[in-house]
Amino acid sequence: MDLLNTVEYDDEAKVTAVIGAQWGDEGKGKLIDLLSESADVVCRCQGGNNANHTIVNKNGTYSFHLLPTGIFYPHCLSIIGNGVVLHIPSLIEELESDTVREMGSLKDRFLISDKAHIVFDFHQQVDGLQEVDGCFQKIGTTKKGIGPTYSSKVRRNGMRMVDLIGDYSYFSDKFRGLVNLYERMFPNLSVDIDGELEKYRQYADILRPYITETVYSINKCIKEGKKIFVEGANAALLDIDFGTYPFVTSSNCSIGGVSTGLGIPPTKIENVIGVMKAYTTRRGDGPFPTELHDGVLEYLQVKGQEFNSTTNRWLRCGWLDLFAIKYSDMINCYNVFALSKLDVLDDLVEIKIGISYTLRGRKLDHFPSNASDLSSVAVEYMTLPGWQCSTKTVKLYEELPSNAKTFIEVIQNRVGKPIRWISVGEDKESMIVMR
Repeated sequence: MDLLNTVEYDDEAKVTAVIGAQWGDEGKGKLIDLLSESADVVCRCQGGNNANHTIVNKNGTYSFHLLPTGIFYPHCLSIIGNGVVLHIPSLIEELESDTVREMGSLKDRFLISDKAHIVFDFHQQVDGLQEVDGCFQKIGTTKKGIGPTYSSKVRRNGMRMVDLIGDYSYFSDKFRGLVNLYERMFPNLSVDIDGELEKYRQYADILRPYITETVYSINKCIKEGKKIFVEGANAALLDIDFGTYPFVTSSNCSIGGVSTGLGIPPTKIENVIGVMKAYTTRRGDGPFPTELHDGVLEYLQVKGQEFNSTTNRWLRCGWLDLFAIKYSDMINCYNVFALSKLDVLDDLVEIKIGISYTLRGRKLDHFPSNASDLSSVAVEYMTLPGWQCSTKTVKLYEELPSNAKTFIEVIQNRVGKPIRWISVGEDKESMIVMR
């Protein structure tokens, strides 16, 4: 099946979602940075500062955990949606960084949903306590307080940005009640309530100009024909419902989270881009069928710079897993894919691609729901010859080594969807764009 000239991607689409197709760290930030050049609006719809999007441009390397990538472009409106959970000290640190200050005023080009929930420092303490408490399963969280904040949201005792900028006495009473609840649940929890409340009084003054009702703002942009890109965080295989539960994040980071996290009607989402690496990585614990434990692991970690600045740990690495990618595509129905870090494979003599799973002697027709089953599967691999030459200076698909093109064609043919972008370097200029 030749898909190179059948790209099902509408350049004129008004709403495009960019979603990680694996377990995260696929290179979504780089693609969004490229797309933001032509965007009117860039939005974050879920997650929190447990995700980091790294941008490499002519001025240096930047890593944002909360701010949308569109913040780099003065013509772009950047929106943090209601589905995001916000650790306010981290957000203010990003806003007051030299990088953002050099961009000038963000007035009228940066909005925060008044419905977004607040990650308090005690949520982060609880995140750490849960990882060591014998009553909880250790899942390797980033300890950023994301899970406990979403738990507060679901329990309906969470606090939102609209509370922060509202009546201070109401905010104060609600905060004290929430802390008291958590202190009863976790006796080792220690919170300076009065000190925290004074900090949040100051935070409210800093953030008040940006906090608004963003559902109206986004839908107004859609009606006006603005070009909107949604910057997904985490990835489909970490989705709270569809991921490798319980080793997942606490939000819907597949396509459904775009609607619930921003208020964009599903029928308005015209393009869905899946981003995958030429191999697979995951951080934290959990099943990983194609994980490597030999010399290729160290090669991928070092050459791919697979070190996570959020957790301060090396990422686990494995071969590309197309069985998992097809499951991810079934949920999200990607129009096209972006393939990142092709150049990392340049020196390998041979390259493997996982194409199917067998469990207890039976070939599976669907991705396992049980984490223990997924940990037990045997992976069937297709082995391809490597190209053993640099692809870093390649600008056109036709200029790629023949074995690299075979690798790409195998992915397209087995998944049944075209690859439009192929990354062969760190910055966005190192991107082959299929037309």
